[in-house]
This record gives sequence, structure tokens and C-alpha cells, in this order.
Amino acid sequence: PTAEALKSRATNVPLSPYSENALFGMGNPLLDISAVVDKDFLDKYGLKPNDQILAEDNHKALFEEIVKKSHVEYHAGGATQNSVKIAQWMLQEPHKVGTFFGCIGEDRFGEILKQKAREAHVDAHYYEQNSEPTGTCAACITGDNRSLVANLAAANCYKKEKHLDLESNWELVQKAKVYYIAGFFLTVSPESILKVAKHVSDNNKVFCMNLSAPFISQFFKEDLMKIMPYVDVLFGNETEAATFAKEQGFKTEDIAQIARDCQNLPKQNEKRRRVVVFTQGKDDTVATVGDKVTTFPVVDIDQSAIVDTNGAGDAFVGGFLSQLVVESPLEECIRAGHYAANVIIQRVGCTFPEKPDFH
Repeated sequence: PTAEALKSRATNVPLSPYSENALFGMGNPLLDISAVVDKDFLDKYGLKPNDQILAEDNHKALFEEIVKKSHVEYHAGGATQNSVKIAQWMLQEPHKVGTFFGCIGEDRFGEILKQKAREAHVDAHYYEQNSEPTGTCAACITGDNRSLVANLAAANCYKKEKHLDLESNWELVQKAKVYYIAGFFLTVSPESILKVAKHVSDNNKVFCMNLSAPFISQFFKEDLMKIMPYVDVLFGNETEAATFAKEQGFKTEDIAQIARDCQNLPKQNEKRRRVVVFTQGKDDTVATVGDKVTTFPVVDIDQSAIVDTNGAGDAFVGGFLSQLVVESPLEECIRAGHYAANVIIQRVGCTFPEKPDFH
């Protein structure tokens, strides 16, 4: 056999569930900057106490001002990176089960992001460029409320040919067996997602995607539907599912039926039946199991114990992926998702204790 054939054989060796780089994620890395602010600060920048917005020109000074606050916390953020980080936390050993690709700036925040990824034992390979600064998300905390202002900046600059196509990076893609990309990345590099998705399908591995936000189904519909045939596991919440259904002309508002309709959309790799998982906050999670749609109750929690629901969806996916990597049945994946989300909502930001208590 040719050297090429031997090499291809080597990259397709079945992986033990716990090997390094078994889980691959790609998305928008953001440095979360959290600080307690007062109402005057919110008013100054025209912010609502509980909201999520994209930064505009008038928010530039906000980022400079918030880092000067007395108690500033930095966390590696961005939807996909959060999920990969949580999957790694759930698995614990070995380190670097999770790989993450995304674009950052050559700056102080980029250095903090690299440090935070190392602390989370995630194998982050960032594309670094100097035309835009590292993306940030300011979390302005007032009492129990959080006003989030995201400035994608460098995250928008990811280039397939400058990063994903490099041989050393593509080899990391080939090493993985479970892949996760949030829908948010469709706004940045749909061609990168498609390249990865085709590799997954051709090699009968598992490709997971998230509807991420209603605006993705509305304004990035064409790119989303180019990827959909490659999606083996589709995540979303009830609002995203309803918007997707409406945009696709499904004649139903019933979440179980929407899940089934999503499952039945055209699929490239017919060896794997698509699994659809829709979370509904404190209500049961809905998932397709074979030909049936089943509901899974979330972990009971006293409402007063909830500190911050931001990141709960990312945490659910991270918990789910941790069990998918070790080939657990769907029920276990969902149970792990519920566990991780339950831990995250009792803490500020997408943070977690040193070790999980999941059995």
C-alpha cells in the first residue's frame, strides 16, 4: 500500500473513548469579563438589567471601564468553548480530551484566554491575528441580574485556509470522533463547518450542532440547511425549535412533532439515525429515541438556589458530549446534560467546582 493509504489507515484507527482530542469543537472564543456594576453604569451605556446584545460603537468605552472595577473575573467563554470545557470537566482524565479551534487577537485578552483554556485542560489551538482584538463579552452584574454585551471582534476573523486547512490542525480534526459546533459559527465560517461535517460523515463519526439562537434559523437559513444533512445530533431550546419550525414551514407548534420533523429532514450518512434534543428550561427535555419522541425530566431544584441561568444550555451540551465521547446510551448523555446544567445555574457565569459529582 502507498504511504498515503497507510497514513489514512493510521488516522482511522478506532479510538479508545478516553483518548486525547476525541472531542472536537470550533466556534467563537470570547473572554467573559464579569463585574458588579451599579444602575448608573447601566444607564450610562443604555443597558437593560437582564439582556444580551451585540456591542455597538457606543459600548467601546464600556469594556475599558469594566476592567478597572475592583472585582473583575475573567472566564474563557463563547458557546462552543464553554461546552468543550464542561465536557472536559465532566471527564476529568485524561487532559485534552477536548480540542477547540477559534480566532483570537494577539493581545492581553488573547493571552488570558489561552491561560484559561490551559487551566480547563482543553487543547485550544487558536488562529491568532492582529487586525482585530480578542472577542469579549462583558457581564455587567446588578443584584441577581446580568446584562451581557458581546463584542465578537477577532472571533469574526476565523479563516479556513489560514487555520483549519493547515496539515497539523487538520490532523487534530481527524483524531476526533465526536464533533460539536454551535450555530453561532455559521455567521463566521460556514465553509469551515462544511469541511468538518463532510469529514465526519465520510468516516461515520458523530457530528453535533446547535440551533443556538432564533436569528440563526431566520437569517442564516441557507447556510444552516447546507449543514443539516450532516447533523447526527441536533440541539436547541424550545424557542429556537419553534423559530426553526416556522422558518422551515413545519405545520406544527408541538415540540415533540417538531423534533420528529427535524429528525426526518434529509440525511447524508444513513448509517446513523439523527437524534434531536430540545431543552425547555425547567420543563422536561424532549428527545427522539429511535422512532419515538421521549421526555426526560430535569433535576429538581429549589428556585431560590438558581444564581444565574446564563450558560445552562452550553452546560447541558457539555455534559451530554462527555457521555457521547465514551459511547454511553442516549439516556445517560441526557442525564449528564441535566446534571451539568444544574451545577452551572447555581454559580455565577459558566463556572464549576473542581470535580463533578456525577455517578
